[in-house]
Amino acid sequence: MKKIFYLTFIPLFLYASEYPYFTQNEFIKIEKRSGKIPKNRAMDYQKNITIFETYNETKQLNAVNHYLNQLLPQYDDIIQKQEDYWATPKEFLIAGYGDCEDYVIIKYFTLLKLGFDKKKLFLTTVFEQYQGGYHMVLSYFKDKNKPPLILDNLSFRVLDLKTREDIKADIFINSTGVFKIDKNYNLKKIAHQSKQYNELMKKIRKNH
Repeated sequence: MKKIFYLTFIPLFLYASEYPYFTQNEFIKIEKRSGKIPKNRAMDYQKNITIFETYNETKQLNAVNHYLNQLLPQYDDIIQKQEDYWATPKEFLIAGYGDCEDYVIIKYFTLLKLGFDKKKLFLTTVFEQYQGGYHMVLSYFKDKNKPPLILDNLSFRVLDLKTREDIKADIFINSTGVFKIDKNYNLKKIAHQSKQYNELMKKIRKNH
């Protein structure tokens, strides 16, 4: 993935926690357009999220991370014929594979759907300490002044940022703005919104 660029924008409307939700008509359209496997994958997602609703918070985090990590990784320029494309959760489920940003986005919306506080969830760009290059993970700030928990498509374990010595956090993004983190795990806003986040929300608004 490329380094995130951020701009100052008025935040876009964030859909209620029901998103993503597929109607029966959507399932029919998915099967006609993409086949039975994508339709079944979307149906399986919807069924499993209903099951996850009965879990406690810790179990939900682990279940969401593990379940969605089973989708296959693939680079953006192969899937969408362009680099650094942020797919919506529905696009990712229909395709069945995606880049690190796509895993983060669908986990972000899935946890919102399960009732997690949107102010505690952040799309997070990190630098890989050992392999080099930028990567994206999902951060959940469960407790104030403590390292966030990290959901990562490269790990089936949900560990906190301090434990993840292989990554260094760079930028944190959600519907409230763009942030940097200090040594005490406090967030400082550096912009009202990111360009990529705005574009993602526009796609969701258009195709909701």
